[in-house]
Parts: sequence; C-alpha cells; structure tokens
Amino acid sequence: MRVGGMLGPLVQGSTWRRAVFLLLGGVLALPYALLAAAFAQILAVDDVPRAVVFGLLLVAVVLAAVPVFLSGSRALEIAAARALLAVDLPEPAAGHRIDRETRVRAALWIALHLFTGGLVLFAAISAFPMALVFLAGPFGVDPGAVPDDGFGALIANPVGATLTGVVLLVGLGYAVAGLGALAASMAPVLLGPSQGERIAALEARTVRLAERNRLARELHDSVGHALTVATLQAGAARELLDADPEFARRALRAIEETSRHAMDDLDHVLGLLRESEDAGRPAPTAPQPTLTRLDRLVADTRAAGLAVDVRVSGAVGELPAAVSREGYRIVQEGLTNAARHGEGAVTVRVAVPAQAAAPSESCRGLEIELVNGLRGGTGPGRGGRGLDGMRERVLLLGGRLTAGPEGERWRVRAFLPVPRGEAG
Repeated sequence: MRVGGMLGPLVQGSTWRRAVFLLLGGVLALPYALLAAAFAQILAVDDVPRAVVFGLLLVAVVLAAVPVFLSGSRALEIAAARALLAVDLPEPAAGHRIDRETRVRAALWIALHLFTGGLVLFAAISAFPMALVFLAGPFGVDPGAVPDDGFGALIANPVGATLTGVVLLVGLGYAVAGLGALAASMAPVLLGPSQGERIAALEARTVRLAERNRLARELHDSVGHALTVATLQAGAARELLDADPEFARRALRAIEETSRHAMDDLDHVLGLLRESEDAGRPAPTAPQPTLTRLDRLVADTRAAGLAVDVRVSGAVGELPAAVSREGYRIVQEGLTNAARHGEGAVTVRVAVPAQAAAPSESCRGLEIELVNGLRGGTGPGRGGRGLDGMRERVLLLGGRLTAGPEGERWRVRAFLPVPRGEAG
C-alpha cells in the first residue's frame, strides 16, 4: 500500500498533463537556445568585430523579450494552464488594458515556463535514453556502449544496471511531478487577475445579475398579476355560470384581455433575452406599460371582483418614462398582493406634488400609496418576491418604500424621486 502511494504521483493523469505543459515550455525555449548557441559560436570567432556582434546581440535580446510581455502571450499561457495544469484562472477581461505589474508577473511566469521546460526537455532527451541503456544491458541487448564510455562495468553488472535505470526513470518522473505541482501552485500567483481585472469582472457580473433580477421582476409582476386576475375571474365564473351566464361571459372576456396583456409583457421580456441574427441587435419588443395605462390596470382588477378606489393627482403623464414604468409595476404588484392576501376594497393614491414633500427633499417625485384590509390579520410577509421586487425598483431609482400592517390594514408607501427639470 505504501509502495502504491509512493508511486501514485508517477501514474496520475494530472502528472502527465503537467509534463506536457512543461515540455511545451521546452519546445518554446528551443528558438532561444538556438539563438544563444549561434551567438556563442560567433563570439568564439576572433575575426568577427565585437561591436557588430554585441549590437546584433542587443537587437536579438530586445526582439526575443517582446513576445514575453505581450498580453496575447499571457492569454495563451492562461489557456494552457487551465487546460493542462487544471488551474481555475479567469479569462482575461476583454478590452481591459493590463497594468505594468501584471505584465511583469506574466513575463516572469513565461520565463520560468521556458526555463523549467528546457530542463525537462533536456532530461527527456538525455536521462531517459540513458536509463533505457542501463535497463537493456542485463537482457543482452547491445546498446552500443563501450568501456571507454565509463559505463561498461556498470552495464555488465545486471543488478547495478537495473537499479541505475530504475532510479533514473523514477527520479525523472518525480522531478516532472514536482515541477508540475510547483507550476500549478504558482500559476494563480503569476497569471492571476490584476486588481483592475477583478474590478472589471465584478462590474460585469453585477451588470448580469442586475439584468437577471430586472427580468425576474418583470416576469413576476406582469405574469403574476395576470394569473391572479385570471384565477379570480375563473373562480367567479364557475360559481355563477348557471345563475348568471352574462357575468360568466364577461369574466371570460376579462380573462382573455388579461392574458393578452400578459403575453405582450412576456414577449417584451423574452425579447430582451433573445438577440436577432442580424448585427446582434436586440429583437424588437413591445413597449413597457406606464402609469398612462393605470385605468386599464384598475379596470382589469375590478373585473376580477376587487373593489379599487383610485385617486390620481398631479402631472402623472409628464413623469420620466423610467419613473412611470416602475410606478406602474409597483401599483400592479400592490393590487396583486391585495387580491391574493387582502380583503375588502383597495385604496390607491398616485400623486406628483408640485413641490417637494418635505423641506429636506432636494427634488419632488412620484408618491404611491396602497391600503387594503388584511385577510386573517396577515399580509404578504417580508419574504415575498413581490415586496422584494418593489424594494429593488425603488432602490434603483433612489427612492424609499415602506410596507407593513397598520392595525387591521396593510399599507404600502413608495416615493420615487424626479430630479428637477425632468418633469413638467
């Protein structure tokens, strides 16, 4: 068991992949080695002018060092480290200019990769054949060695030759495994993202999460409201189908209208997720509802059997589109919660005061208030997705929201600021 554990690093797949990574560095180091050998031969010739040789050497060093500092070389090393060293390195941020410290770290990594790879390649073409020579001798295979080589007596001894060959192979294997493990541990340090890349990745992730949350809010509010209204209408139609067929027809008509509006909203959200094939532009989508459609929203809710008292004041129609859209969704979600969790009539107040609500306010804004009775003394609860969506909408616009029970009533108050000059 212990022998198997000791030989484990030599037979693991990760060791062989890391060996390929190291050999790749050796292959890349070959042109540098050939260039160094060529200049060594030139310098050995006395007739060649030293000034010319050193000038050419300086140019060669500069040209050889340029690829080491390129961002593309770093990207290739990251790809190789991820594939062969199994190191979890993020992709370089697209369009982000890497700083000097990151270039130096990457250059140091490439230099170490070439150096260690060169050593492994040299060992592979020298120590490995030598080990085979020692292992082949005791079996009567003539490796071509002669006593003048210094190995004749050792090869003639079967035990010594076998042990020497095995030690060379095992030593080479452990050296490769150790260098590969060292490379895997050093890759995050030298190839890891810079501070600027981390910030860029966090910003991109934040944008993606914000977009996902926005789409989730749109689906929850629009489709959730439509399903709530349709459920209430269907239940009422089922109860009165025989006693009042006309009411049942009106309920079915209301379900049809509500479902059509929900399909429009769903098409809008899906359009944001889908890209057209030409030029990668977003597919056309239906316009988002605003407070100009508040009457239709209230009418659909009333048709579901929920009494709604609406009070609108101020220049609601002149609100910025973003504020009006979010205000519509807040009222829609409030009515949905009232239909699902409340009882009795709902009072809705939508107002845009001519002045700021308080002297401390730097701008006026949209005020929304919904009040309804509680069914069984409970409301939607703090953990509901609808309330979370309301809070997110309000916070994104820099407003404030309060929602909770007040005695036997549930009250929602929202304020969405409108900066000066953006509304009439």
